Amino acid sequence: MSDHTVGPEIERLIQLLAKLPGLGPRSARRAALHLVKRKDQLLGPLAEAMAIARDNVMECERCGNIDTVSPCTVCTDPRREDSVLVVVEDVADLWALERAKASRGRYHVLGGVLSPLDGVGPDDLSIESLVERATAADVREVILAINATVEGQSTAYYLTDRLVNCGVSVTRLAHGVPVGGELDYLDEGTLAAAMKARTEV
Repeated sequence: MSDHTVGPEIERLIQLLAKLPGLGPRSARRAALHLVKRKDQLLGPLAEAMAIARDNVMECERCGNIDTVSPCTVCTDPRREDSVLVVVEDVADLWALERAKASRGRYHVLGGVLSPLDGVGPDDLSIESLVERATAADVREVILAINATVEGQSTAYYLTDRLVNCGVSVTRLAHGVPVGGELDYLDEGTLAAAMKARTEV
């Protein structure tokens, strides 16, 4: 619903901000006001950074991470362990594990979880490329760092079945990750402990 106390340009800014996760109409209005009042210090640099991101950010062709280069900086990092492949639902989960410094392995972003009710099947996720990567000679362990939701558990079981003939050890995150929990919302200590205490599937 339009607000006649602000012009259409500011109203559009508010509406766009309200589409961001975690921001409702009231929070978006406060954020817009904060940005507009600090045009030079915040709004200008933010607009510039967003334009640069729009023109340069891409999805990594190898793992599905978001970066300005493809393959991404994680995939091209020579200090990474090629023998370990960490499977996550989303880029936010990859970033959460990186913040926690929980793994030095390579990553694979599924792009979601299996959810028949939402029409998400195996063909909608990057499962085939995961199986291909898991069969590579240097991969010895695939860690399923999938959120402990009902859909996440179902996806993990499906992936375990798909990976059983790949000649790799398949492990899951263990202690510290609560059922119903999502990786992006957990603290770094919990994530690191869960990664260390992973178990054989």
